[in-house]
Amino acid sequence: MIAQVFFALIRRMGACTHLPRARWVQAPILLALLCGPAAANTHPAIDAFNTWCFKAGQTETQARSNMNADTAPFTLTFWDDSLEPRPADAPRGVERRCEVAFDGDHTETAITALRAQMATPPVFGTGIPLPDTHKATATTALIEGRALLRGRVAVVHVGTRNNNTETFMAVDRLYAGLGLPN
Repeated sequence: MIAQVFFALIRRMGACTHLPRARWVQAPILLALLCGPAAANTHPAIDAFNTWCFKAGQTETQARSNMNADTAPFTLTFWDDSLEPRPADAPRGVERRCEVAFDGDHTETAITALRAQMATPPVFGTGIPLPDTHKATATTALIEGRALLRGRVAVVHVGTRNNNTETFMAVDRLYAGLGLPN
């Protein structure tokens, strides 16, 4: 994912496009070495989250298939009330949720990857005050409100559960009109 951002920036600047394809294959290895462990040691859950949780228009079945959730080393929670009914116990105001939960405390790696993903064009909204639909918990490592296009709001949340033995990453899209700053 970081390599994709790297290549997009290089192409946009017009540099290095003359290199043969073989050099482009070697570049991600060099980038991983330069960026250190955060870039090189992501978890399949983090990769799946960043690849699929920001894509609109998926049903739960499609999201599960896209993420190979039935055989993946993480648990997926997904719904989109604009496409299918949401669970009866869904939190107030949340129209769409995509969350992965996986073993271990990987919050630093998850936050680094999430921030890189949100900064990748198209940029995932701009920071706003946290809507009253969400609250930080004692094990929250990151929680942010994000103003999206067309007056929509999302909340991104990273933290741990079960005595720091499980990391979760979530993005919730709120119903239209909720969470916007006054």
